[in-house]
Amino acid sequence: MAKYVMWGSYCENVLEKRAPFREAHLAGLQQQKDAGLLVALGPTTDNARVFGIYEADSEAVVRQTVEGDPYWQNGIWTEYEVYGWNQVF
Repeated sequence: MAKYVMWGSYCENVLEKRAPFREAHLAGLQQQKDAGLLVALGPTTDNARVFGIYEADSEAVVRQTVEGDPYWQNGIWTEYEVYGWNQVF
């Protein structure tokens, strides 16, 4: 399977706005991790950007996963980009 990185942005006041969706978001991430799709995901220390690493059959699978996340569906993530990644180390 190929690896992909995802870079995205959070909305303003993310810490307050994410609260109603956080539990569902984290549960979904755990399911993705358990399935071997999600390698790692998290915010930058200033909570402005999100970074994720995925292992998937295609970029389309990663995009479907991101767009199915409660954070995307509820405007917590405001934009994102997916890039194929050649892991060296």
